Amino acid sequence: MTHTSIPVDVVRALSAAPEWRAAAKADDSIGLLSGHFSAFGNWYRVSSIWEGDFLEQTAAGFTAQTIAEDRDQMRVLFDHGFDSIGNKVLGPIDDLREDSIGPYYEVPLFDTSYNRDLLPGLKAGVYGASFRMRVIADQWNDEPPVSDYNPKGLPERTITQAKVMEFGPVTFPANPEATASIRSVTDQFYERLRQRDTGAFDAAVRAAGRTPTDLVSPGARSAGRDGKDGEPGNGEQSHVRASRRASRERVLKLEGII
Repeated sequence: MTHTSIPVDVVRALSAAPEWRAAAKADDSIGLLSGHFSAFGNWYRVSSIWEGDFLEQTAAGFTAQTIAEDRDQMRVLFDHGFDSIGNKVLGPIDDLREDSIGPYYEVPLFDTSYNRDLLPGLKAGVYGASFRMRVIADQWNDEPPVSDYNPKGLPERTITQAKVMEFGPVTFPANPEATASIRSVTDQFYERLRQRDTGAFDAAVRAAGRTPTDLVSPGARSAGRDGKDGEPGNGEQSHVRASRRASRERVLKLEGII
């Protein structure tokens, strides 16, 4: 099977809370935000009406090129700009690099009213982190052996290169009980985009080769939310349809149904 990444942005959320510390005396910010927006080698499940159903991890180096080439265009936002704050930048990117854990950032926060509203939550460590990316290169294992981290033998994807558009704190972390847990929030991102900017949503739907009915119907959203496979719409891309079909058949065989 040949997989092709959908030509739209996807979103991932990390449970590890961004860290806040007081600003240096000579600094005019209200504190420094730091942390990782992804963790290398951490398998997590993607169950999405946009992307399909599979396990995914990011490889060391997957953000090296985007950090070198796109850093000036990246923005640090709260909740991807969907909160009442909107697309107001939280601060400049003072440091951005990969370390042994994942992409690490340091952002001095602007002294603004909207940042001051976020301070109590940032200090308490109740936020998660998230980032939006376009996958440039990846590797797939369509028939991996059953394992502790993949008990259903779902297809496995390793992202080796991605273009990052924005990152920052989000209200709901991936899994508060796991410090390195990541989840896909692509479906939620596009549902919120549909509600705020129908033109941008429709453009993304066309780019993905889908129809709005495929992506906003109650049944489709339910399938993406609880991880159960539903029948895709006629506009679903072939690689997503094939991935869902293969995953379903493997699970049924493992459970002795077929």
